[in-house]
Amino acid sequence: AKDSLHLVMPQRFFVLGQAARGDRHVYASRTRFIPASILGAFEQTSWASVPAKDDPRRQPQVRVDLGARMRDMWK
Repeated sequence: AKDSLHLVMPQRFFVLGQAARGDRHVYASRTRFIPASILGAFEQTSWASVPAKDDPRRQPQVRVDLGARMRDMWK
């Protein structure tokens, strides 16, 4: 930390002890060790948001006919 120091703060924490596919979480807050009075000494950045049209998860690579696959399983 002599020349640079990266302090990373997660956006949210997931809560333990919930259902297997639960999405219960709490939002993180800034640490009490960095008060608002010295916040100007820090560079604040965040991850760039990905537009929905460029998100590769939204564009299927291969079309799959699930109905046909299920019918073939029971023939």
